[in-house]
Amino acid sequence: MKKFAQSTITALIVIFLMVGISGCTKEGPAEKAGKKIDNTVEKAGDQMEKAGDKVRDTVKDAKK
Repeated sequence: MKKFAQSTITALIVIFLMVGISGCTKEGPAEKAGKKIDNTVEKAGDQMEKAGDKVRDTVKDAKK
């Protein structure tokens, strides 16, 4: 009985992993929207960093 329980648990884990992995391959609309949002936020962050660098440079020049 103990061996049957271990075999059943092992089989369930393998099935669960197979379903989980196959579910990750398809990209739905939410994932696509999330990627677009991530890209937009990243681009906005880059622009803010550039603006911050310009402000810092302007302040340094003004102190001279």
